[in-house]
Amino acid sequence: QVMVVESGGALVQPGGYLKLSCTTSLTAFSGLTVAWYRQAPGKQREFVARIRSGSTTNYVDSVKGRFTISRDAAKKTVYLQMDNLKPEDTAVYYCKLDSYNAWGQGTQVTVSY
Repeated sequence: QVMVVESGGALVQPGGYLKLSCTTSLTAFSGLTVAWYRQAPGKQREFVARIRSGSTTNYVDSVKGRFTISRDAAKKTVYLQMDNLKPEDTAVYYCKLDSYNAWGQGTQVTVSY
């Protein structure tokens, strides 16, 4: 069973920043495609960002220029750096290993005064 664990969620004020982390039990990590999704209350889960095996990245339009996805293969961790956070970024953020269709349990991000 593939384990995926997110961390780093918190309450932050608008304009602030957070860095989420996603770790896995898999040993062959550098070649994985990993994605971040989020789900706000009363809304469907939506795609946020993805990093592929060659470090190609893509983002949903609403976070372009504010969020950055990156990978540290040695630590088997994918990060989501979130800058200039807005109230509409409030959601539970989930990490997904695409090749295994494996999800983490989610981490709560709340952007509010």
